[in-house]
Amino acid sequence: MSNSKDVWGDFWLKTADGLTLYARDYGSPHGCDKDSASLTVLCLPGLTRNSADFEELAERLCKRYRVIAMDPRGRGRSAYDQDPSHYQLKTYVADAFALLDAMGIEHVALVGTSMGGLMSMLMTAAAPQRIRGVVLNDIGPVVEASGLARIQGYVSKQHPVTSWDDAVAVAKANNSQAFPDFSEAQWLAFTHRIFRENAEGRPELAYDPAISSPIKQDQQAAVPADLWGVFDALTAKPLLVVRGALSDILSAETVKQMAARHGSMQHAEVVRVGHAPLLTEPKAAAAIEGFLESLSH
Repeated sequence: MSNSKDVWGDFWLKTADGLTLYARDYGSPHGCDKDSASLTVLCLPGLTRNSADFEELAERLCKRYRVIAMDPRGRGRSAYDQDPSHYQLKTYVADAFALLDAMGIEHVALVGTSMGGLMSMLMTAAAPQRIRGVVLNDIGPVVEASGLARIQGYVSKQHPVTSWDDAVAVAKANNSQAFPDFSEAQWLAFTHRIFRENAEGRPELAYDPAISSPIKQDQQAAVPADLWGVFDALTAKPLLVVRGALSDILSAETVKQMAARHGSMQHAEVVRVGHAPLLTEPKAAAAIEGFLESLSH
């Protein structure tokens, strides 16, 4: 995990409802010349994750493109919402467009992991003229019930941790089936992305546990109905789907149906990885780099 703050700049946004949101801006002088970059890439994380998820990928991509990695409200360095009912896809999508507008960015390619992929589909349906292409990371129009239940099972839990060893143990408990080949060093790096130190110097999860409240009350807050209808908005756009071969969220059968429906969809499957690939795996990274290269001409 890079600790070099020289790689990105901080961008802060005040939303229409008064919340302060955060994004990392991998542009000049931190990476490529953002004013002349051929492509801007907006990275959107999963339900309990944040901009740090894309750290290695963004550092790789920012040599050629401007890369923005967003902390949705209630995650990372973005403020927690005092009204948990706002923790839903409609709000997240509005926040993402507000971020692009505040940064003066008209057109983007989207890289969305899990919930970020759902955001990407909804953004493309809402404003197709602004989207150059989409990378969906381990998410599609059918979200497997078993995987969704697993995520819902841990998202609202408060884990009493007093050390980074405890935090690593929690990370393993929630994610070991997705990363069976992780080394201890990889688990520590992963843990530092999903936990942060609080004022007392103890690790705490880097998201508001209240993000689970709307999901408990209404399943569509997590996964809207008729996602195939939303997916159809992508059929006119370049699309790359990355799937973890061990995924319990995106099935191989759903990927086949997506490919049949889209026609020109690209697909990369990462072996020995579940939900969701880190996108630093050689096959995933190479697929993303090739896909973005095709968009940048």
